[in-house]
Amino acid sequence: MTSVFAVPFLALFVLPSIASYSTTLNVIFFYMTWTTLILSHSPFKVELIGTIAVRLVFYVLPSLLFFLFDIFTPSAAVVLKAQGEFGLPAGSKRSKIRLQDFKVAGWSLFNLALGIAVQATIETIRIAYFRTRSALRVTFRVPMPWDTVIDLIIVFAAREALSYTIHRHVLHSKKDFLRRHVAQYHESWYHSLRAPYPLTAHYDHPISYLIGNVFPTLIPAAVFRLHMVTYAIYLLLVSLEETFAFSGYSVMPTDFFLGRIARRTEMHLHRRGEGNFGPWGVMDWMFRTGVGEDEEEAIDQEVIALDEGPGGATGSWPSSSPSTTAAAAARVPLPESERESERFEEKVEHAIEKHARKRQRQHRLRRTVQSD
Repeated sequence: MTSVFAVPFLALFVLPSIASYSTTLNVIFFYMTWTTLILSHSPFKVELIGTIAVRLVFYVLPSLLFFLFDIFTPSAAVVLKAQGEFGLPAGSKRSKIRLQDFKVAGWSLFNLALGIAVQATIETIRIAYFRTRSALRVTFRVPMPWDTVIDLIIVFAAREALSYTIHRHVLHSKKDFLRRHVAQYHESWYHSLRAPYPLTAHYDHPISYLIGNVFPTLIPAAVFRLHMVTYAIYLLLVSLEETFAFSGYSVMPTDFFLGRIARRTEMHLHRRGEGNFGPWGVMDWMFRTGVGEDEEEAIDQEVIALDEGPGGATGSWPSSSPSTTAAAAARVPLPESERESERFEEKVEHAIEKHARKRQRQHRLRRTVQSD
């Protein structure tokens, strides 16, 4: 009988409960908070407050912080920019703060508020006048994790297809009167930017913004009637994607995914909307409308050529391996090695700037031809 109360036996029951105590408590606290929120507010208020909170925390605050960092400390921000000085709001780290940059930020925040207002207006009309249910499911039952993952895959796939279709066939179309005017708005507003930088994800003419940004994000969530919790996760991921993809930085939390989206966004802007219409590039891959990979490969090849040094002899530049570093230190003094590293970095920056200037000349030529 005493063996039942021994420490090893009790550990089978006590330790698992202690290990999962915090998780269980968090789940209970979440359900209590969620239940209280539903009982104290209408589904419309829950949807509106949740949308504003997610957008504010995961897009406005970080994007505004990145924007101020680029504006007030351009010398530090240029180190993180994938396009160098070309990716700064002013186009150069020596330029002064411009009113135009704050106008872009102001219009971006206005468009974001406009999108939330349109969402609230549509919900009010549906609920008050048509006596229908809210576009999102606000219920006590919270979806299971696997159901949430499936719903997210579906809505992101629908968003990709809808964004690609609208972006290609409306925002960059000149077939009829309406689409031609919407495309002109998009061209004169968003494509007037040199490069994407923080807060430009929502910069566009309000009409083009509603058609090309708000509708592709909201329509899939409304059609599949996501649960409010799933919608909050969906909007959170979209906000983070917009924050980093339009930041212009070369350092990303997930470079293989967000970094790729950011480079696609930059090339769409640099090539004046010739391709890269979808956010993730799946539809562009299917319809062969992706652009910019050849220019990235050209830059990479030039950097590799610089790394190989004169005559293609790899190793003429300092190596990072311990044995090579030790041998180089024995042959060459440290200051000379540092000078070679600095010269190599300068040549890499020169190669990137050369391609950026080439793209600028191409853009000016296209604008001249279009104006004529």
